[in-house]
Amino acid sequence: MDSFEHAVEVVLIDDGSKDNTALMMKQIALTDPRYHCVFLSRNHGHQLALTAGMSVARGTEGLFIIDGDLQDPPELLPRFYELLKDGNDVIYAVRKKRKEGIAKKTGYFLFYRLLKSISYIEIPLDSGDFAMVSRRVVDIMNKMPEESRYLRGMRSWIGFKQTGFEYERDERIAGESKYSFKQLFNLAYNGIFNFSEFPIKFMTITGGISISIAILYFISVLIKRLFFEQVIEGFTALLFVIILFSGVQLLALGIIGEYVLRIFFQSKNRPLYIIKDEIVNGNYL
Repeated sequence: MDSFEHAVEVVLIDDGSKDNTALMMKQIALTDPRYHCVFLSRNHGHQLALTAGMSVARGTEGLFIIDGDLQDPPELLPRFYELLKDGNDVIYAVRKKRKEGIAKKTGYFLFYRLLKSISYIEIPLDSGDFAMVSRRVVDIMNKMPEESRYLRGMRSWIGFKQTGFEYERDERIAGESKYSFKQLFNLAYNGIFNFSEFPIKFMTITGGISISIAILYFISVLIKRLFFEQVIEGFTALLFVIILFSGVQLLALGIIGEYVLRIFFQSKNRPLYIIKDEIVNGNYL
């Protein structure tokens, strides 16, 4: 940051940490006014922590979004800023190479390509939350109240001029990722259900295929009975039909439930996050 020739405000978010993170943040924020620290009341999750940071950031030109694990290089700030000054409103980082395990790398690869194929907006491949966005994009995202947030989809939905910047992501320096597989699945669900019509259409297609199978089976039974005088054994056929239609109904209920769940949480109209403490210009607010 010291080598960057422009004025910078560093916003640090403590998302309910249980180690010495909050103490270290307080020490640096009380001695260096360039640091703006926000302490959330509990762990609200990665996407909401970033949302909290965007809501308090005061930068007039843009916002450089980066995680605290240093896997994404902060040294790219000057290059991202150049692209911002060139007229881009969103500069998203594209990961050329990952250093995670094979399971995570495969999962990320498949998910991004699945989402791209089914989304109704253009979401870039292999791009995470590491990005620089202009002030007007930040202001628009701050006005979007959705509870189940998928920030990289939201910034793509906004539009304006966007460009990618390829880089190689480093290995994690220390500690372990707090993103569990459950949280990754929840994030993936938010991406799919918030930015795709595919689940509903898939349910309709599956229902149509099931009905077609049932009709074809009924016609087959009828032909065998009328023209070949064959009697179809009832138990196997009945078991097949019960399993098929029960599975389709449960799948349909699950997909509808995902949408109802999102409506339920959104309708509560609770704040997305709660700020416990905030240090600005070396002072507590």
